[in-house]
Amino acid sequence: ARESDTRWKRRGKSLKNFHPRARLAMFCGAAAKFNSLAGVLRLRSGPADNINKFSEWKSAFPGNGSSSNVGGAGRGRGVFQSVNCCHQLRWFDQYLPLQKQQPKLGQRAVSRGEQVCSITTCRTMATSNDGGAGPSGSNHAPKHTNRLINEKSPYLLQHAHNPVDWYPWGEEAIARARAENKLIFLSVGYSTCHWCHVMEKESFESEEVATIMNENFVNVKVDREERPDIDKLYMTFILLINGSGGWPMSVWLTPDLAPITGGTYFPPKDRWGMPGFTTILLKLKIKWATDGEDLKETGRSIIQAIQKNVEEKHKEEPELPLTVEEKFRQAIMIYRRNFDPVWGGSMGAPKFPEVSKLNLIFHLHRLDPASKLLGVVLNTLDKMAAGGIHDHVFGGFARYSVDKKWHVPHFEKMLYDQGQLLMAYANGYKATRKPLYLEVADSIFKYICKDLRHPAGGFYSGEDADSLPSWDSKDKIEGAFYAWTFSEVKDLLSANADKFGDIGKLNPVEVFTEHYDVQPTGNVEPASDPHGHLLGKNILIVYGSVRETALKFDTSEEVVKKILKVGNELLHEVREKRPRPHLDTKIICAWNGLILSGLAELCRVKDAPNRAQYQEVAAKLVSFIRENLFDAKAGKLLRSCYGDDSDKAKSLEVPIYGFIDDYAFLIKGLVDYYRASLDTSALRWARELQDIQDRLFWDDNCGAYFYSEANSANVVVRLKEDHDGAEPCGNSVAAHNLLLLGDYFADGAFHEKARKLFDYFSNVAPFGYVLPKMMSALLMEEHGRDMLIVIGPEGDQTNTLVDTVRNFYNPGLVIVHLDPTKPSEHLAGKKLDNFKMIQDAPTAYICHDKACQLPVTDPERLVEELKPKHLFDYTEYEN
Repeated sequence: ARESDTRWKRRGKSLKNFHPRARLAMFCGAAAKFNSLAGVLRLRSGPADNINKFSEWKSAFPGNGSSSNVGGAGRGRGVFQSVNCCHQLRWFDQYLPLQKQQPKLGQRAVSRGEQVCSITTCRTMATSNDGGAGPSGSNHAPKHTNRLINEKSPYLLQHAHNPVDWYPWGEEAIARARAENKLIFLSVGYSTCHWCHVMEKESFESEEVATIMNENFVNVKVDREERPDIDKLYMTFILLINGSGGWPMSVWLTPDLAPITGGTYFPPKDRWGMPGFTTILLKLKIKWATDGEDLKETGRSIIQAIQKNVEEKHKEEPELPLTVEEKFRQAIMIYRRNFDPVWGGSMGAPKFPEVSKLNLIFHLHRLDPASKLLGVVLNTLDKMAAGGIHDHVFGGFARYSVDKKWHVPHFEKMLYDQGQLLMAYANGYKATRKPLYLEVADSIFKYICKDLRHPAGGFYSGEDADSLPSWDSKDKIEGAFYAWTFSEVKDLLSANADKFGDIGKLNPVEVFTEHYDVQPTGNVEPASDPHGHLLGKNILIVYGSVRETALKFDTSEEVVKKILKVGNELLHEVREKRPRPHLDTKIICAWNGLILSGLAELCRVKDAPNRAQYQEVAAKLVSFIRENLFDAKAGKLLRSCYGDDSDKAKSLEVPIYGFIDDYAFLIKGLVDYYRASLDTSALRWARELQDIQDRLFWDDNCGAYFYSEANSANVVVRLKEDHDGAEPCGNSVAAHNLLLLGDYFADGAFHEKARKLFDYFSNVAPFGYVLPKMMSALLMEEHGRDMLIVIGPEGDQTNTLVDTVRNFYNPGLVIVHLDPTKPSEHLAGKKLDNFKMIQDAPTAYICHDKACQLPVTDPERLVEELKPKHLFDYTEYEN
């Protein structure tokens, strides 16, 4: 590693110029003998439900296309080489070469769209028979039953009747591997993962493959959502050796839990230029028998390299870091350059919502309106709302779009996306008052309450993408639940013409199909549908606006809205009779924290249509989490609990305790909930949880939070997350929490810990693109936070003052309510005693950087003061 650094310094560069994971890759290249396997296996993985964090990071740099070099480093220089295989970054392909092979004559090449993903299974409450009772989820009595039958994870239960002798992750499996000196085959996935189910059907349900696995390996199944610590550790390894990652993740470990090789999806037999799963198993069997000690040494070297990277990141020679202002300007430049000016979102495809980036752009624009960045985020919100990624029939968003227009989604709907997008659209409305954003946020709320909510108040993890096209079908296909033929739409709307009321001579079929681009031959481009599952089908998308549709049909916007509303209600009634996608009934603490934040943000919108319902659902969620996801005896959060056919949630007999994101996301949700409800008990619990988080995860030696606890069993390396992806990382969210809790409780120790986080990650570059959530916290620290102090008894007058302020977009706003009749409940005690009511009326003080404006008792005056700074004209940016 030192030699590599020296070579780079001769070129005027240093390893410190590269992202920490890149430095780790270079170090592993020198320290670990990855090429000891190169002559045995060429582990070119196949398509997978892919991970997008490194393609996101890659796109921050200029001049890179789908196959260009990143940062100017080419193959021979051993840093980054971007390839078309799974269109992800690939590092160190010289160690485990993934040679491209042309398809044989008559063999279809795997297209880019096919490599990018889909998902699985039919809507039921998760049981051991869900997809596992027999081949392809049939109702035949199961021939096999393994240890996973005793688990509660829907994903593990889906594999409970495989002929593979699966173990859950734990001491029993590891002890057997050590006693019998066998490699561990670790398979990681989740219940709504398309390629996980493909590999199950092709390999794990095969008696032939299962025999090889059972005789030669100890086979372990992990639900990545249940054990994200295991997933993140071994995904780090997969990304290092292959440059691309995704699920199913397939890794082979020594009995000491050190990885030696792996990939994602493998076909059962050699094809598409990839080694077959059986080929890999048999070659590894021979390699382990003949060179087992060498493989163990390789594994130890890899683990040591990963561990050393975590330990020594903070010890690097500090370069001249960018100032906050320089990072601010850099972020503005990157987002201007990397966001699609036509379709919104990052350039190219696939497109993910990337909500952490959107929220940062809001923040950047608020601090510098002259940057005109608001158009970037508003265009993205508009195009996502118009696209097929948005379920126009009943709300909610899919995980991502396979094309640049947001048209054809990966139909899986995940809870973490819904929570973050609730916040993004609520923020969009508060910043602009654009009605569309409030409508979209409200539709997300209705979707999660109807389809993802447990009767007791928690929220399930997500819905699958695949479902049966009809009740008579045997095989599930992606998007079957959401796609429509032209004749289906035409016949349905025509048969119910009377339900549209008085619309003059308009034909509702013509208006509806025009607005949503419903075509007789289907509207899905072949490149977005490599399997042909959507041939002749339509995914609803809006290319214009209600106004444009009204002009085309010479009618009013109100009439068009009525036709669209009734049409979607009719489609929803029909769709509800179709076989539903599978529902993952796992209730994850972190993701429910994100939902709580989203609900709280929506509660703060004064003119939201269902505000009372938002408040009620949010309050019930807080109670649910406290009752079902907090182990009071241990004083710790639980990672998850599980729903079934009853009204009660169930927990594991051997609990899996929470990770850093469970604490950070929930703490933020509680702080946000306090700002919406003024319920001080939520804020006090947030502080208690922060103290627990600091005790369990903070690194006293180096700073920053580890992902898992120090005493986590069978976790060989404790990682620290350093990237905001589909979900923000725990360290980024914790930075927000520490600043706000420090303000609420007048505790400088929280502020100091936040500054240590900023220092620890200060050399991550580009900071605002890799860590947008933390960048937002850094801006809050640099530019200060507004504090609203309202003195007055509980009642309408006091609430009106609070509502007036929180109805504007103001990141980091601290709201303190002082009730003169309840001094014991004041959060900051005597430090706020100088604030008094004026003329015995509820009074508001707005303070910034310890300087407060004159007291205000009139809400209209507050609006006049706040509007120029916090409200922007969206029509300025629409063209």
